[in-house]
Amino acid sequence: MQYRREIDGLRALAVLPVILFHAGFDLFSGGFVGVDIFFVISGYLITTIIISELENEKFSLITFYERRARRILPALFFVMLCCIPFAWFWLSPGDMKDFSQSLVAVPFFSSNILFWLQGGYFASAAELKPLLHTWSLAVEEQFYLFFPLLLMLIWKIARSWVLPLLMVIFVVSLGLAEWGSLSKPGATFYLLPTRGWELLLGSFAAFFMYYKKSSGLGFRALEVGGWLGLLLIVVSILFFDKETPFPGFYALVPTIGTLLIIICATDQNLVGKFVGNRVFMGVGLISYSAYLWHQPLFAFARHRSLNEPSEWMYGGLSLLALLLAYSSWRFVENPFRNKSRIGRSRVFLFSVAGSAVFVLFGLWGHYTNGIYTARPNIDIALNAESRLKANQGLSSICDINYTNSTECMTDPNPEVLLWGDSYAMHLAAGFISSNPNIRLVQKTVSVCGPILDVAPISSTYTRAWSEKCMANNDKVFQYLKDNPEIKYVVMSSPFNQVNEDQKVLTKDGRVVFGKDVAYSAMLETVNQIRAIGRKPVVFAPPPKNGENIGRCLMKAAYFSENLSLCHISLEDYKSHQRFVNDFLVRLESSVPVVWLSDTLCSSGLCLSHVDDVFIYRDGGHLSHEGSAYLGKVVDFYEAIKIVD
Repeated sequence: MQYRREIDGLRALAVLPVILFHAGFDLFSGGFVGVDIFFVISGYLITTIIISELENEKFSLITFYERRARRILPALFFVMLCCIPFAWFWLSPGDMKDFSQSLVAVPFFSSNILFWLQGGYFASAAELKPLLHTWSLAVEEQFYLFFPLLLMLIWKIARSWVLPLLMVIFVVSLGLAEWGSLSKPGATFYLLPTRGWELLLGSFAAFFMYYKKSSGLGFRALEVGGWLGLLLIVVSILFFDKETPFPGFYALVPTIGTLLIIICATDQNLVGKFVGNRVFMGVGLISYSAYLWHQPLFAFARHRSLNEPSEWMYGGLSLLALLLAYSSWRFVENPFRNKSRIGRSRVFLFSVAGSAVFVLFGLWGHYTNGIYTARPNIDIALNAESRLKANQGLSSICDINYTNSTECMTDPNPEVLLWGDSYAMHLAAGFISSNPNIRLVQKTVSVCGPILDVAPISSTYTRAWSEKCMANNDKVFQYLKDNPEIKYVVMSSPFNQVNEDQKVLTKDGRVVFGKDVAYSAMLETVNQIRAIGRKPVVFAPPPKNGENIGRCLMKAAYFSENLSLCHISLEDYKSHQRFVNDFLVRLESSVPVVWLSDTLCSSGLCLSHVDDVFIYRDGGHLSHEGSAYLGKVVDFYEAIKIVD
């Protein structure tokens, strides 16, 4: 097919925002749409090749998959190979097991399924996965496993049905994506049935460009269409963010923008010359390798640093990704594309042998739980990680969810109700530590704070989830009314509902920003508790600064660094939690608030550990031992009697 400079320019517009998004630069909050741009480009290029060869009766599946192997596998396998030494020296056993699983999944192009099962793309834990970005390659290759076969079949049976059939598939896939982005965001983001429409959009561009005798558009219309496409891409990169439901109808913005540039930009008009300029074209040529390199560089930097790397570090790593990309493009990608140097049989042999090596190594890592006895400091790593895992699993009596009605209590006639989300849950060990004979019942659901008639809502926590949260809180309040022996109601949460950018769902079905609404609802909840003769007390969340403090402690132990490097700056704590703290100070005039920061913070620092006690298990939750420690120091049981 004829080379188009503007397509390589589009690749640059796809890869650079992805890199800068993963680097955490706020300006590129929607940079993840670069993947959607790639999907449309890929659909266009591959479909153009297929229909050209079908028209000339030269299409061969073997040749098609050979081209895909030459294009995808050499650079991919090289980057995976380079990742292994860093994983060997820097990853904890648990992280090494996760990495090993991805080594197995990538050669089978199923990493999108693996990462979907392991958690969401925007979750903080995802940032630590060196091969997370291979999910998009998996989607593409799954598509190209079926798409050529479908085209071949329909081409022979009823060629006139090709476009109508693809349009039906497109509409179904887009409809699933819109529905899933609101109800099943994790699966929708990662899986082919809800991503296929983006590749098909590129396919439609290929059919249009291949068969058109004339677009019917004049020079000026093409110019306007191209600039409009560029505007749509830029708008999505700058104004979308992690809360944008994706990849439903919102994904039409960058993908239609890409479609318009493919159709309208030429080397004869200004938009084509802009998109196809030398700088963009150069970055576009190495875009695949740049995409491969950036995520491992960022992930391993996060693993080796105790705290989040600085913007300067990410900027340097972004440049390094481009330098490494040029090297692998020149010395790995290009040689494998040269059929005269590397024949078909050698390509397939390389593909099979390379896949086998990574799969075997990955299986070894999986079945040994990431514990390779030859790895350095493995005993220290095991000890540090086991402490963190123990702290994660024993911080509550139990966790009641929507389908489990079992009551979690220390006594059948409880005196204290612990109500809220995981930030209430983590207080249980502290209450038991403060009084082993405490009569406590725990009613907690993760993320669902103890506020009647409002609940958080976002792209992750959908309307259906929010409605369940409110229903759960209604049940908790009914339980409180049905059990008059309960005297104290301990309420805790990070109270994220009051952040300026957090939306909530109200009982009457409205979606609003939660700051003032949540405050009013919290006051009403407190008044209703008092109206039935019970005594409410609020526990403020412990200090946090946005870092994963528990992981910092684990890594400091693993790398033999000073645990005190994980302490929290008092200034950072106050800045990070200013909305929550302002909310609780305001609330304190109406209900007693217990501040854990009074114990943990002094002299400009908030403690992450005391002696050998890890206070935190992650970015804000108390560890089991930390909760027990604070329970004794603060005396949780006596602290709630402030209402007497």
